[in-house]
Amino acid sequence: MKRHAIAALLAACVAQAWAGDCSRDIAVPVSSSGASVQIEGTRVGGIYPDLLRGAGGKNGCNFVFSVVPRARQVAMFKAGKADLLVPASRTPSRDLAGTFVPMIGHRAMLISVAGQLAPIPSAKHLLERRELRVAVVRGFDYGEEYTALVNELAKQGRLFTEVDVVAVARLLHAGSADLTIMGPTLMAGAIRRDQRVNGLQDRLRMEAIPELPWQDSGAYVSRALPPADQRVLIDMLDKLGKSNQVLEGYRRHFRADVLADSVRPR
Repeated sequence: MKRHAIAALLAACVAQAWAGDCSRDIAVPVSSSGASVQIEGTRVGGIYPDLLRGAGGKNGCNFVFSVVPRARQVAMFKAGKADLLVPASRTPSRDLAGTFVPMIGHRAMLISVAGQLAPIPSAKHLLERRELRVAVVRGFDYGEEYTALVNELAKQGRLFTEVDVVAVARLLHAGSADLTIMGPTLMAGAIRRDQRVNGLQDRLRMEAIPELPWQDSGAYVSRALPPADQRVLIDMLDKLGKSNQVLEGYRRHFRADVLADSVRPR
């Protein structure tokens, strides 16, 4: 092969390799989120960070994680100060700031301590049960009906808004709140991390209601990123979603009864 042909081939190979690389570090603020994101001191791990690191090495992308409260994490993404929002449910307001990539199916449920509490078949019934105190995490968003329900509970003076899932678990354990609204895996992960709520998992009851349907969960890629970086990340995340690696991660961390009615393939 002639020298100029070899040079052209090498140039093509370099260009192809570069096309799959991120042009800069990818900023990923995270907050503790069950097995999805686990934080121990300054170390960030869990299902999503571990998958991102593995896929990033193959795609020429370096993810830089920082630990923030969930509400700040969402606010940073909407302001264009975070390149990825993960894990995340899809919402209209987040669609304005980024491209959603589904990676797993999930749904939020009503979670309460099993006992004398009568079943709650709908949001309407929950709103009518004015004696029940509800705790949620600031920054969580499961869609418009969830937001409307939480806003109405706040108007009724029955809502506790906490910074993280562990704080909600402590309220349930102490009997200071009667129920919460979130994904069961989030609660199970928080209970596992905090010895002060040891034994709470086996006392919990999960209830599905029509106003909290199955949704896609995954990651948002910020539109503030250069277009080439967006394409690399969207393609990488889409492949991870199709591979079911996220679901397998959940199966490694949780009992089948925790996953049965709250997590499924995308």
